[in-house]
Amino acid sequence: MNAITPDGAAVPAAKTTGPTLETVLEVRHWTDRLFQFRITRPASFRFRSGEFVMIGLEVNGKPLLRAYSIASPSWDEALDFYSIKVEDGPLTSRLQLIKPGDQVMLGRKPTGTLVLDALTPARRLYMLSTGTGIAPFASLIRDPDTYERFEDVILVHGCRQAAELAYGEELVRQTREDPLVGEMTAGKLRHITTVTQEAGPRTGRVTTLIETGKLFEDLGVPPFDPANDRAMICGSMAMINDTKALLEKAGLHEGAVSEPGQFVIERAFVG
Repeated sequence: MNAITPDGAAVPAAKTTGPTLETVLEVRHWTDRLFQFRITRPASFRFRSGEFVMIGLEVNGKPLLRAYSIASPSWDEALDFYSIKVEDGPLTSRLQLIKPGDQVMLGRKPTGTLVLDALTPARRLYMLSTGTGIAPFASLIRDPDTYERFEDVILVHGCRQAAELAYGEELVRQTREDPLVGEMTAGKLRHITTVTQEAGPRTGRVTTLIETGKLFEDLGVPPFDPANDRAMICGSMAMINDTKALLEKAGLHEGAVSEPGQFVIERAFVG
């Protein structure tokens, strides 16, 4: 609706549907393939921990946006993101060059399936991730609601090389020391890592750890059980499909916010 000035002339309504321009606050390059950035958060921007939003830059006079999971919890005053670098990627080849003070585009409508409301109550929550798929769980493990709903919160992160695990390792350390949720994580938050392309304390794909039973052996818990376990999955399409099949084989059923279930997958990057 247009506003009317005192002289009766119509003034076009402010545009509220397009992305906002936000300022880059921090950038950290973890490896030559992975980086993290933090931007300002509009006062009106609301989201649930685990959701994603469109992020982008202006390229050749047009907005170029991609879906990015928000890696900060819903209570944070700014917004964090964790990204892969693709040398010839239309967006990430440019986004990896941003520095504090630059501006990026932020969509107005966060959404997503990796939210607590999409799961039915249970004892244990598995967050199964590979690569930058850990990002939505970076949000969820810092949300007090996660620990109020589950007795056991297990973050599983698989990467190609040990250096790529550093983001998750620091994330978990900071979460355990966080003044808001640190005490809540005691005895509840557990972190399992694995690498696929070099030697490490634990090697193999996340799905291999599940299939062989090593994941449950290392945790000291029984295999997936629909009565006690819930899961969230985020990673490559192949990882998502393979892990989904294993959960379904164990008798767990996929859920959604409209119909909560026993596991959910990140659909932003699927299909």
